[in-house]
This record gives sequence, structure tokens and C-alpha cells, in this order.
Amino acid sequence: MTVAVDVRMRLSAFVLDVTFEVPAGVTILFGASGAGKTTVLRAIAGLVRPDHGRIAVGERVLFDDATSTDVAVQQRQVGYVFQQLALFPHLSVEDNIAYGLSGRPLDERRSRVASVADSFGLLTLLQRKPTQISGGERQRAALARALVTDPAVLLLDEPLSALDHVVQSRIMDDLRGWNEARQIPVLYVTHNHREVYALGERVVALEAGRVLATGSPHDVLDHPTHGVLASLAGFENIFDAVVIERRERSGTMQCRLQGAIAELEVPLTEAAVGQMVRIAIRAGDILVSNQEPVGLSARNILRGTLAELSVHGPTVVAGVDAGVHFVVHLTPGGADALQLHGGSRVWLVIKTYSCRLVST
Repeated sequence: MTVAVDVRMRLSAFVLDVTFEVPAGVTILFGASGAGKTTVLRAIAGLVRPDHGRIAVGERVLFDDATSTDVAVQQRQVGYVFQQLALFPHLSVEDNIAYGLSGRPLDERRSRVASVADSFGLLTLLQRKPTQISGGERQRAALARALVTDPAVLLLDEPLSALDHVVQSRIMDDLRGWNEARQIPVLYVTHNHREVYALGERVVALEAGRVLATGSPHDVLDHPTHGVLASLAGFENIFDAVVIERRERSGTMQCRLQGAIAELEVPLTEAAVGQMVRIAIRAGDILVSNQEPVGLSARNILRGTLAELSVHGPTVVAGVDAGVHFVVHLTPGGADALQLHGGSRVWLVIKTYSCRLVST
């Protein structure tokens, strides 16, 4: 079973123009707020009507303007879980799950509810109200309600964003277990790159209503091809630079950062000497030393001054002036061992292949 989307539509000043196809399993729709992720889900569900294009789930066409096909929402066999969940507070967990089965025989309703509740660890909670269970259990109940009707595709619009990573992963593991026998496509919307790695098998990255990249989380986020995608994927350092030397034999080239004398060796591309390029580096890929390093294989060693230091949860974030401003992530233990403080002289160590070349 696959989902094939090829649609174009204008919503006020926003234009969505996307084409992609995804197989069974969990696919992440990834992008910043306003990129078009939710609009794609709503188009698949039939909640908004594209101006042009085609949407199909397997061999079943849900929308095609060329043939005037537009299947009604209630007939699309699409499960949809919203961020707000929308569980009915006056109904039990059992009745919430069974809500989409009205009109079915009682024995069938009970059998289906019991089966999906068992898959998501809800059997002992069926008689409780949503206010009597935890946030993670409410998310499981919302998923169970969407899945009890055996949809052909499941759409998830950031329903797990309020949960911690451990609970998110457990719920997604249960969902994958439920889906092993059914093999339906699951489209999960997020703007958090950590959720992409933890929850997704593949990624469709969107920006301003267009598809930027598709592939595995590793392919899309570890090797971004666009500056916007690099920023979303957690590359905190993005610099413009000019190519000053190409080294074909070693597979590298030397670049001078714009507005500075600092230089970086980066992987070789087709860029010519004198051409402008954009370099992206993750803050966690930069090492810091309080003494000038010697005898290293890393080719990029920049001297700088510690401009700022702050703690964000388990991460110490350092701002270093090395001709341009670098953001560096350290562990608290590492920062303590280096005895860092404002004005400290430091050296940054950056491997050549930690530098990604991205487009503007």
C-alpha cells in the first residue's frame, strides 16, 4: 500500500505544490511552521480541496481533478489524529474508541475495541474517563480510536509533541507493532528534528509549500542539501564562504569565511575557485580545547575567544568568536574540565567531513 500525492492549491497567499509517494510504514512530514505539512494531511483527508492534481491510496483514487473525482471525507478510509486529540470528556475510553463504529453490530464493536485496546495497552483503562488517565494514555486512546475502523492510511498531526521522548518512542513502537500485519502508510507531522530520528523510517521535508528532500532520516537530515533544511535539521552554524583552493587529489577544498580571515577545509564539490558556497556545521560536531591542539588528524583548528556560556538542560551552549560567531555544544563535565569563562582563549577543532555544503 502506498500514498501518492501530486497536488497544487492556493490558500490566500500560500501556495502548496507537492509531489511525493510513500510506502507503508512511518513517514515524517518535516518542516517549519507554515511549510504546508498540515495542509497536506488535510488534503489527503478531504478536509481541503486541491485546485489541481491527484491523490491515491494504493489503487484507490481519492481525488483527481482531471476526472472530477473527489471522494467524501467519511468514505476515504483515513484515520486522523489531531494535536488536540479531541477525546470526548464525558465518554469512557471504551466509548471514545468505539465512537467511529456506530451502526456496527455490538459484538463487532466490542471485538474491535478489545483488539486495538490490547495493542495499545488500554484494556485495564476502558471504563475510565479521559481525565482519569495520563497524557500518554490519552494519546494511545486517540490512536486506538483512529485505528479501530481499519483505515487505509493514518495521518498524525503532531499528536505526541507534548510527551517526552521515551513515551513518544513507546507509543510509536506500539503503532509499528499494530501495523506489522496491516502495512498501511502512516504520515506523521513534526517540526522537531529529534522526533524525525526517533520516530520515522523515511522523511518528506517541506518548505514554503514545496518538497525540499525525501529519503531516510540519515540521508535528509545528516546530509542536507539546502540551507533552510540544514537549519531545521539542527545545524546551528551556517556560514557563507568563498572557495580559495581546490584539492582534487585529497577530495577537499579550502574556503574563506565571508567577512573573516578564518578558513575551513571542506569536502570537494563542483564549486570553482572564487565561487560562493554555504557551509553548515552542527554545534555538537565541534570540539573545544583550552590549549592549542597538536598532532590531530582534523584539519580545521581555529583560535577564538569564548563570548558566552549558558546551560540548556543537559547541554552547555558556548558562543565562540573565531572571526565569525560559532555555536558549540559541550557536556557540563566537559565545560567544567576546561574551566571555561567569558573571555577564555579556546581552540575549535572541526573535522573536514563535519562541514556540509548546502545551497541557499
